Amino acid sequence: MSTAFITHPDCLKHDMGAGHPEQPARLAAIEDQLIASGIDGYLQRYEAPMATDEQLARVHPVEYVGAIREAAPQSGTVHLDPDTAMNVHSLNASLRAAGAGVLAIDLIFENKIKNAFCSVRPPGHHACRARPMGFRIFNNVAVAARHAMQAHGIERVAIINFDVHHGNGTEEIFEGDPNVLMASTFQHPFYPYSGTEMPASNMINVPLAAGAGSKQLQEAVREHWMPALDNFRPELVIFSAGFDAHVEDDMAMLQFKDADYRWVTEQVKDVADECVKQKYKQNSIDCAAGAKTVEELQKCPRDKG
Repeated sequence: MSTAFITHPDCLKHDMGAGHPEQPARLAAIEDQLIASGIDGYLQRYEAPMATDEQLARVHPVEYVGAIREAAPQSGTVHLDPDTAMNVHSLNASLRAAGAGVLAIDLIFENKIKNAFCSVRPPGHHACRARPMGFRIFNNVAVAARHAMQAHGIERVAIINFDVHHGNGTEEIFEGDPNVLMASTFQHPFYPYSGTEMPASNMINVPLAAGAGSKQLQEAVREHWMPALDNFRPELVIFSAGFDAHVEDDMAMLQFKDADYRWVTEQVKDVADECVKQKYKQNSIDCAAGAKTVEELQKCPRDKG
């Protein structure tokens, strides 16, 4: 099994105007780097489907989904808030951005891939339950997490958010949910000026001061994220990945480097792999304990160590 790369041309057509920081060039930069690095040839490419209203309604009220459909313009551009706009292609782009995560979950649990990277826009972690915000329309990560739980029976999902901004929408959606653990770092004080006022116990928020870099990120992961993840024992990990905390991003003031993103991904991946391994082993033990015949025993999953 390999890594899936999920995207769609519709995501390039979502344009909120000249000079807007959330622009199609973001996806083009990813494609260019995949080619330049030689990674592209190792990926399985898939086109993102459109999320259905049923899938969206696991996170957003049906009235909200309907309102977004009604707001989608037939021409020109409309603003949902001062930061978030839609053109004639934005509705399809938003549906595919949410649908990419749904497809990734399905492919993983159908054992067709090992993991996935969704290169989509608009992004999602500021989108609240019933309000667009900060360039976001639907909360893509939340839609994927709910799909994993309701369509595939997953009980514990960890969401890792390493954006320079706090994922306030994702926190609002999952606050107090015992089936979801969200671990995040973000610059504070900084937009959206949230995440520090008595977060719920399933929210592992680590605000970082302007100028924080590799040392502070590693401390946050080792001292806060890892103990919480070890205790939670996730069956699935979803990264809400923003790279605007990078030292070369001039719109914020964190100092992460390329190697930091690799390091934190590997740390979390190791925890996820161990948790899945232990669950597989326990399932094998439970099945063997309940087997009444040799035939039933032979059907039990085998612990591969």
